[in-house]
Parts: sequence; structure tokens; C-alpha cells
Amino acid sequence: MEKKFKSGFVALIGRPNVGKSTLMNQVVGKKVAITSDKNQTTRNRIQGIYTDDDAQIIFIDTPGIHKPQHRLGSFMVDLAEGTLDEADLILFMVSAIEEIGPGDRFIINKLKKANKPVFLLINKVDLINKEDIFLVIESYFAEHDFAEILPLSSLKGVNVEKLITLLKQYLPEGPKYYEEDQITDHPEHFMYSEIIREKVLELTREEVPHSVAVKIDEIAVRKNGTRYIRATIFTERTSQKVILIGRNGKMLKEVGRRARLDLKKLIGANVFLDLWVKVEKDWRNNELKLNQFGFRYDDY
Repeated sequence: MEKKFKSGFVALIGRPNVGKSTLMNQVVGKKVAITSDKNQTTRNRIQGIYTDDDAQIIFIDTPGIHKPQHRLGSFMVDLAEGTLDEADLILFMVSAIEEIGPGDRFIINKLKKANKPVFLLINKVDLINKEDIFLVIESYFAEHDFAEILPLSSLKGVNVEKLITLLKQYLPEGPKYYEEDQITDHPEHFMYSEIIREKVLELTREEVPHSVAVKIDEIAVRKNGTRYIRATIFTERTSQKVILIGRNGKMLKEVGRRARLDLKKLIGANVFLDLWVKVEKDWRNNELKLNQFGFRYDDY
């Protein structure tokens, strides 16, 4: 008897900085979503595609659900909540090192109305004692009847294979939506801009990383095969621009150096990265600028 092929869309939902993007990268086997220790790193909906002989699972990594402080924040939260309606199955990720709080309960109330299977993923179990995992499970089990509860570590890959096995049991029969070797549906300019922004997140602190947007202005292939990428990094204030450029351009050079290394791995060719910094005041509350920087509801 021929084995039935499974496929479907799986939403990754949770508070900021619980490890959703790290899990998706671990599953896909390549970086398709940037990661950092900053809250609200993920701003758009990002799809990572896992394919094997039995199934194709499209993971939808969403921005962390939080109380928005500006229009960009509202866009991010609306995007995350809207994904609940589109997915075949929902993965609600929490951190094992944090107690259940109002933000988690807010998300759980949304999940109760979803009318589809919801897995509870307890991430970062490598950072706590095994005995304490049961206390975390009990606290969430009291809030909702989850289809499955799985402790795991996105970073270490603990129980990730088990997650794939469980997903195959719940997903419906379906076609291959994407080619077998495709791991994301995002265009190259989006991937390039995200890698550059990731390096800003790594190197800056306080409000600077949250106030940055990156726009790819030009992509070209030179005669020697080198990929030329010109990009503009936008900040909201002149003081942020000064910090980002750094003394004698030191900070911007380091952003460029780190980004080039990752871009070279992604593209498989040498990269010439031409970075510029501009000020766009209060862009996170400017609908026109949000559209220009790629935060558009009609794209989703």
C-alpha cells in the first residue's frame, strides 16, 4: 500500500524572544530567519519549508505577541494573530526559564478560539533541571487542553525530530506546495536586508536596534561573479545614526564585515556590501514608510 503524503502550514506563536526563529532554522537546517537576544527581532511573517519523503511542512514564524507601542508593533501583532486562522496547526512556544504570565494567558485565550490542534512547545529545557520541567507543564496544562506537550531545545536540537514525527501524525494529506530543495518563500532582497539588520541587533543596544530598518537599493552581479549589494540602514534619530556609524566608521564597518560573512554563505559567492545610513524620523509610526520598508498587510 502506497504511503500517503502529508503537507500543511504550521504557525509558530509565542511571546517575543522565546526561540521561535531558532527552532525554524533548526528544522530547516539553514538560516531562514534572523535571531538575536533582542525582543521583537522577527517583524514579518517568515516561512521555512521542511520536506522529506513523507511530508512537506511549511513553518510560519511570526512576530512575538506583545503590547504594541507604535504602528509597526500593531502590524506585527496583527500579523501574528492573523496567522492563527490560516494555519492547519499551531505551535505555541514558551520559555522553560520563565513563569507563565499575563502575556502567555492572553495568547492562550486566542488559541482557545482557533478550533485546530495546538501543541505546547516548552523551549530552553537545556537551561533547567529535568525535575522542574513537570512544574512548567502543570502550570500550562491547567490553562488549556493542548493536543501535545513537548519539551525541547531549539538551540541544541533536543526533541526536534520528535516534533516532526508528531506533526506528521496531525497534518492532513496534501500536495507538495514547493520544490523539494526550497527552504523559504522569501525573495533574496528580503533575506539580504534581514541579515544586515541581524548584525545591527548584535552590535547595538537600548533603542537603536529597535529603531532600525534596512532597505536593499541595488543588487548586481559583477564580471568576476562577486555579488554587489547596496543597502540603506534607516534610523529614527541623528544620535542613533552617529552610534551606528561609530567613531571613524568603526561600527558600520563591523556591521558590514559580519553581514558579508553570512551573505557569502547564503549566496555561495563573494559579496561586496555597500552600506549607507540615513535618518527617517519616527518611521515606525509612518504608514507610508512602513509600506516602503516592506511592512504591508496586503502581502499576507
